[in-house]
Amino acid sequence: MAPGADPGWKSLGEVASIGMTMVAATMIGLGGGYYADRWLGTSPWLMLVGLLFGVAAGFVNLFRSVKAAERTLDESDGK
Repeated sequence: MAPGADPGWKSLGEVASIGMTMVAATMIGLGGGYYADRWLGTSPWLMLVGLLFGVAAGFVNLFRSVKAAERTLDESDGK
């Protein structure tokens, strides 16, 4: 099978990376909030805000990845 011949495998790869992306977005938001709290002395409020933004960014990426995988599978079924 030639590389890129089966769009199902590409979609599976995109969907499999969602977990790592959600963890990374959450940790970046949490870390940014933590350092902003240390800098401004507002503990724990900015850390919680950063955590919420990180989780929200992770879910936005989740929805975008699933939508792209869905589109790829729909296009391959239509051929």
